Amino acid sequence: MPEIEFTVRWPDGRSQTCISPSRSIEKAIVTGARYPVAEFQRRARAALEAGQSRLRERRGFNCSAAASLIDDLDVAAGSFEDDDLVMIERMRGVRPRRRFPAPERLDGHRSVVVVGGGQAGLAASFELTQRGIDHVILERDRLAASWRDQRWDEFCLVTPNWQCQLPGHPYDGDDPDGFMLKQWIIDYIERYADAFGPPLCEGVAVTSVEQSVDAFVVTTPRGVLTCDHVVLAVGGYHVPRIPPLGAQLSPAITQLHSSAYRNETSLPDGGVLVVGSGQSGAQIAEDLHLCGREVHLAVGSAPRVSRRYRGRDCVAWLHDIGHYRMPITEHPEGLSARNEPNHYVTGRGGGRDIDLRAFARDGMRLHGRLMTGKGEQLEFAADLVKNLDAADATAERIKDTIDRWILGQDIVAPAEERYEPVWQPPYGGGEPLDLAAAGLRTIIWATGFTPNWGWVKLDVFDERGYPEHERGITKVDGLTVLGLPWLHTWGSGRFAGIAEDARHVCEHIAAKVGANVADPAPSAA
Repeated sequence: MPEIEFTVRWPDGRSQTCISPSRSIEKAIVTGARYPVAEFQRRARAALEAGQSRLRERRGFNCSAAASLIDDLDVAAGSFEDDDLVMIERMRGVRPRRRFPAPERLDGHRSVVVVGGGQAGLAASFELTQRGIDHVILERDRLAASWRDQRWDEFCLVTPNWQCQLPGHPYDGDDPDGFMLKQWIIDYIERYADAFGPPLCEGVAVTSVEQSVDAFVVTTPRGVLTCDHVVLAVGGYHVPRIPPLGAQLSPAITQLHSSAYRNETSLPDGGVLVVGSGQSGAQIAEDLHLCGREVHLAVGSAPRVSRRYRGRDCVAWLHDIGHYRMPITEHPEGLSARNEPNHYVTGRGGGRDIDLRAFARDGMRLHGRLMTGKGEQLEFAADLVKNLDAADATAERIKDTIDRWILGQDIVAPAEERYEPVWQPPYGGGEPLDLAAAGLRTIIWATGFTPNWGWVKLDVFDERGYPEHERGITKVDGLTVLGLPWLHTWGSGRFAGIAEDARHVCEHIAAKVGANVADPAPSAA
């Protein structure tokens, strides 16, 4: 049976590490959550007994490990009051399976070291392999780790499956207009790796990248590698960002970053405040809302887009118009587009709009941007109306663009009525909120990530800490980057555009190492 290790910090500060013999515990508790002792006992017992029941049905006997853990937790809990708080410090799989285990020692010289084994690193490896260039990929965790460990259970892509175009591995399923669920995404990436066998070393963290006189020096806990070229394929989402005001709030409030949210059932009882209305925040708020939780949402400036318009997915229209091929150098907002939030929409249930006004009509409480907080008191900006109106205006401008395209191309498409708001705020959104009085025990921070490039000891970053580059080629000879949002186009940080970027970067590398680039094996665009 799969095992989950979790660490409980009891009210007296003592930590207890436990092994759950089944994954059922992941539906009951979550890393970072705080539960009253009595609630924790109830949740842990129910989850462990559910795992026991499944084992008994399948194999005909009870799990003694689960029964023993229930007893141990009951004994430990008996030293405290029911309302005392316990915290879940960590949860992880005891033996995560690695498809590409690293050797005990890593040393020697390679032509190229690729740092990061996600879709960007794999795409680079595919293109390097096609050109016969010696390389290795170093992945600190395991294949597809961010998809496994930083997405909630009901996560799905918001872009249609036909946009999944890893080089040499375009989507080949029977639902091109559907939206991959979390496990399907993992399967897609695993099948890609299995198809060409990249030289991937899982579980190898890179602690520094430096430059000597004639080579790059890549340091890891397993040894030191030298190379002629480095591809930084670690994306742009490194450290979960929680605003400083989080430290001013009551310790009784569970605070999770959106990357740590898994499911509604594992959160402490009571209502939930989601801070941030970008893609993750809006979708998590919807997930909680559909599960029947009381949900409050602090609405920011993120725009929205309709799922479909005039008979097609808006993504399909924008693809035909050429929006996704537009380089950032031609974007109306220039390089600042890299800092803009993504439009919120969902692929859930076959794809639909996310309409925050409809959520409010159906019981969700909307607020303006969260400004300050202390203890259990929060203050918001009175900008809810402005933010909702701006998001709607963006969606309507996209429809205007589609209308002009249809007219200019003489396309026959069904007419469609424009959106009419289904709810108007009867308040400004800046009203103060008492978390305890409102029954809110959890805050989910959908507030993005902070980049962490401190391990790259090279003069390649601007004053904001962003790697300076032109289509992934930096000013440091031999250093390239891949997988960043808007590295070149909208699709650069996604399955849609990584193939083009990887091909461009690897052609540049091939020209430098003198490999034959005239006739590489074909890869899908």
